[in-house]
Amino acid sequence: MAVARHERLRHSGLAALEICVIAALYFGSAKVGLLQQLVRGQVTPLWPPSGIAVASLLLRGPRVWPGIALGAFLVNVSLGPSVPAVLAIVAGNTLAPVCSYVLLRRVGFRNALDRLRDALALIFLGAFTGMLVSSTTGSATLVLAGVLGTGDFWPTWSVWWTGDAMGVMVVTPVLLVLRSAHRPKDAPASRWLEGLLLVAATAGVGLLETSHAPLLFLGFPLLIWAAFRFQLSGAAPCALAVSTFAIIAAAQETGPFHGHDLLTNMITLQAFNGSASLTALLLGAVVSERNQTQQEIARACGQLAEMVARMATGDLRPTLPYRQNEKEEQGEQAPRRA
Repeated sequence: MAVARHERLRHSGLAALEICVIAALYFGSAKVGLLQQLVRGQVTPLWPPSGIAVASLLLRGPRVWPGIALGAFLVNVSLGPSVPAVLAIVAGNTLAPVCSYVLLRRVGFRNALDRLRDALALIFLGAFTGMLVSSTTGSATLVLAGVLGTGDFWPTWSVWWTGDAMGVMVVTPVLLVLRSAHRPKDAPASRWLEGLLLVAATAGVGLLETSHAPLLFLGFPLLIWAAFRFQLSGAAPCALAVSTFAIIAAAQETGPFHGHDLLTNMITLQAFNGSASLTALLLGAVVSERNQTQQEIARACGQLAEMVARMATGDLRPTLPYRQNEKEEQGEQAPRRA
């Protein structure tokens, strides 16, 4: 009885700690995102908390939604015009990632993002569809509260929606990659050198993106390089870095963002960020699928070669699948080693 009660208290304490951590991450990333606000101090071209919220639901399950709600409340309580407006915005910011989570799980989304269908689901269901809830709720709330005019609804809605969607497309894949990241075994020195060169090249391109020269397009060769050589583990962080540098350039009105109005810069920025995210996710998923197919072909060829060898020696016993056969052979050898 006492042991069961102790386990329940321990489980409750871990759940509470998990919720607090997610709320803190949401709040901290929101403060970073608000550094580049465009509309009324709370609508930005990239909203990292939406990516953190979707990733936390995918990794820890729907039980962590109170952490998202708490983080959204702490962010908006000092920004909202009134308590009812703040609660409405918090409800939208909480329901949006929950809807994304439900949609992704309904289509069999895998956190590994190693299939093309997973990348497409994250883009079109997790980002584009799910984030409609937060942008519509938030923009409508600001209009009803008298903070924005009726004519400002659609401009605000478009910035809010694209900012939330970009957060899911750019931040969520990075967090999913970090969750399963591990030190590569027996990686040659040339592999580590190539990774360092990719990091250095990304930093160099970032400096060029934030300069006065309109060189945003230089980020795409890096994304292709990262996707083909490192799959999603390289493409996702590279896309985040490239998009971050583009946002800084837009805020400073340098490069292709110089001399244009806010609407033109927003269209240019979001078109670039969307293209970069699509390139990274789709290429990374396609290359992962290709590698898996090659491994399956090699395994099938091994089974076929083993079958032909058995037939040549007159052994007509049925051949077990490669993995099962290997496990049984290991099991048979274990007593002999003992």
